[in-house]
Amino acid sequence: MTVFIYPNLEKLHSEECTAQVIEILKSLGVSVLMTPDTNSVFCGKAEEASTLDEAVSECDIVITIGGDGTILKIASLAAKYQKKLLGINCGRLGFMASLERSELDCLKNLCTGKYKTENRMMLDVTINFGNGESRTETVLNDVVITHDFKESLNDFTVLADGVAVSHLRADGIIFSTPTGASAYALSAGGPLIEPSMDCIEFTHICPHSLSARAMIFDPNKIIEVRTKASGHIALRADGGETISILSNDSIFIRKSALSLSVIDIHGDNYFKSISTKLMNNAKEVYEEDDDK
Repeated sequence: MTVFIYPNLEKLHSEECTAQVIEILKSLGVSVLMTPDTNSVFCGKAEEASTLDEAVSECDIVITIGGDGTILKIASLAAKYQKKLLGINCGRLGFMASLERSELDCLKNLCTGKYKTENRMMLDVTINFGNGESRTETVLNDVVITHDFKESLNDFTVLADGVAVSHLRADGIIFSTPTGASAYALSAGGPLIEPSMDCIEFTHICPHSLSARAMIFDPNKIIEVRTKASGHIALRADGGETISILSNDSIFIRKSALSLSVIDIHGDNYFKSISTKLMNNAKEVYEEDDDK
């Protein structure tokens, strides 16, 4: 078995964690693969693939070490090559990660097959620019469309299979997968959705309306977004680079043909994360207040 390790070495403890993961995997007889820039940090202890694309295509499993953002950066490539992905959390929340730094002994389950996998739905967002050009991004979490904070509120029209379902003025809108429902969409008032489901969530960001509510669409719907603004609108796919949108550009969002196979070593990662990471955040605040 060959494992490609993809760490975010800017995260606190990630370098130490990566070194431990390399030693554990090699002790289990697993071939460890890295890109040259990362391998040089660890004194060439792993085999090398010349490019990121080559590393993912040649491995059996991708292991990310960092936070949820690290998973998002490699998700579409892992899905493209149909590789399983295991996230190890060195960040603050790590909602999508299956393992914490204190649980690295569970890596032996990769060799015994003692783990579960979940197929996570992804979205394709296509921007048809007014100049005739187009661009498509594939996301695991969400597509965020908002103003660039230099402009006032924007007008958005959302259509599902050509039928208008929402006209609103707001700071922005979010379209998320069930996996992304626990990210920005949740903070904007959207519901939690079990990530093994298939659907498209639509959530507003600070709508200037008393009736705006989150919506859940059938995964086979084709969503179109039309905008009206005096300046540029910013679109970000999975927190990536900002893409500038003008009023004569059109945006289409649909279920992707790609899906990501996520490893859940414990078999209860989603509900465990809700209990220990989301709910406990509020609990800790009250505990701190009580101590004052």
